[in-house]
Amino acid sequence: MEVLIFQKEAFEEMAAKFSRFSDRVNELLAKQGGKSLNRWMDNQEVCRQLNISPRTLQTLRDNGTLTYSQINHKVFYRPEDVSRIVKPVERKLADKAV
Repeated sequence: MEVLIFQKEAFEEMAAKFSRFSDRVNELLAKQGGKSLNRWMDNQEVCRQLNISPRTLQTLRDNGTLTYSQINHKVFYRPEDVSRIVKPVERKLADKAV
């Protein structure tokens, strides 16, 4: 374990900068004008909605069909992006079934 010692002035300056940053983020969120942040979907939810396997979902990510965000090792999808590809995925699955 490492112990760091800060001068009081340096700590107060860092705390003030963080406070200004926090205020700015809150201002930006307030400018959204009542728009709520979309609920993000995880792999399981997307597979269930599209009726596809996790491997197919991986392929959709790899070939750029479905955009995603990754935090650490967890992948998230915006619901509107998933909805956008429902029809193309259904067509591909129907073509494979024939």
